[in-house]
Amino acid sequence: MMALSVNPAQGGATNSDVMRHAMVASQLRTNAVNDARVVEAMARLPREAFVPVEQRGLAYRDTLLPLAGGRRHNSPLATGRLLTQAQLRADDHVLLIGAAGGYAAAVLSGLVASVVALEEEPTLVALARNALAGHSNVTVVEGPLDAGWAASGPYDLLLVDGAVEQLPEAVVAQLKPGARVTSGLVENGVTRLAAGRRTSGFALVPFADIECAMLPGFARPATFQF
Repeated sequence: MMALSVNPAQGGATNSDVMRHAMVASQLRTNAVNDARVVEAMARLPREAFVPVEQRGLAYRDTLLPLAGGRRHNSPLATGRLLTQAQLRADDHVLLIGAAGGYAAAVLSGLVASVVALEEEPTLVALARNALAGHSNVTVVEGPLDAGWAASGPYDLLLVDGAVEQLPEAVVAQLKPGARVTSGLVENGVTRLAAGRRTSGFALVPFADIECAMLPGFARPATFQF
């Protein structure tokens, strides 16, 4: 495991540094976030820079944070597990759906070749573009989450930083054959984390029972009943 960038026992550590160290030690490392690259990135990045100002004091808590438009921000654990399960590769071209303020995109930025970060809530788009200004391999795009972003496809990896009932076929079609997918999944009102691959068929298979922020636009169509 790579060493953390900040040791709160050393001089000069801020309160945010201490909280970030505690997040890594108590939330990530104890709950199967075991990709050293993901852990190092999350230990280094100031998560508070990617959430609304009024939520910055809660940035490192193991909880979902309220966002504009009735949305919520995934917990560090949920994002960390999705990133770990994704088995990130240095040459990956990634579509991130549910970019929120850009935190997951920033983590991905140092670990993959390129990221298209899709967000539909205008205030979050503005936050993400500002927070990600120094990440040259991340492109923040604005549009409906459930439409994906075909213009920059096809993708090696789809990471949905939130929970959906289903992924539309039009989004899956934006992935390369064999592409990996990690996402939150809503089943009977309960959220889990899930993963899959685009092959001749596609399905998300749960791998962890962890609370995940639900994203709008991905409800499964109601079936007609007599």
